[in-house]
Amino acid sequence: MAITTTHELAQVNISRMKFPLDSPEFKDFVDALDSVNADADAADGFVWRLQSDAGNATELQIFGDEWLLANMSVWRDTDALTAYMYQGRHREIMARRREWFEHVHEAMTALWWVEAGSRPTLRDAETALLHLREHGPTPHAFTLRTSFPPPAAAQTR
Repeated sequence: MAITTTHELAQVNISRMKFPLDSPEFKDFVDALDSVNADADAADGFVWRLQSDAGNATELQIFGDEWLLANMSVWRDTDALTAYMYQGRHREIMARRREWFEHVHEAMTALWWVEAGSRPTLRDAETALLHLREHGPTPHAFTLRTSFPPPAAAQTR
C-alpha cells in the first residue's frame, strides 16, 4: 500500500537588508539571484516560488517593510527543501549572508503545509511567521529543526 500526500511544503524566509538593494554592497547578492533561482527551479522536489515579472521577489514587500526581502517557495517535502538549501550556489551565497543582512533574533523562517496545487500569499507567510514567533513550532507553522508531517496522508492500494 502506497502513502500519498495531498499537501506540499510552503516556506518563507525573510531578511533585513543592511544596505539598499541597489547599493554596491549588495552587487554580489543581486548578481547571483538569477542563477540561485534557476538552481531552485531545477531542483528535485521544487514546486513553485514567489516571483514578480522580474523573475524574483525583491520588490515585493512583506510586513509593509521596504528593508525586508522575502523568499517564498513550495516544495514536495522537507527533504527536498533541505537538499537544495545545503548545496551549490545557494549554500555559497548563504555563507555570505552576514555581509548583506542584519542578524535578527526573532523567527525569520517558517514552514507550513499547503494543499497540493495551492500557492501561498505573502499574507499567508506573515501569518505563519507571526504564529511561529508567538507559539513556537506547531503543526500550523514550524521550522526544519522542529518539523511536523503533512496533514492526513491518504493510503492507496
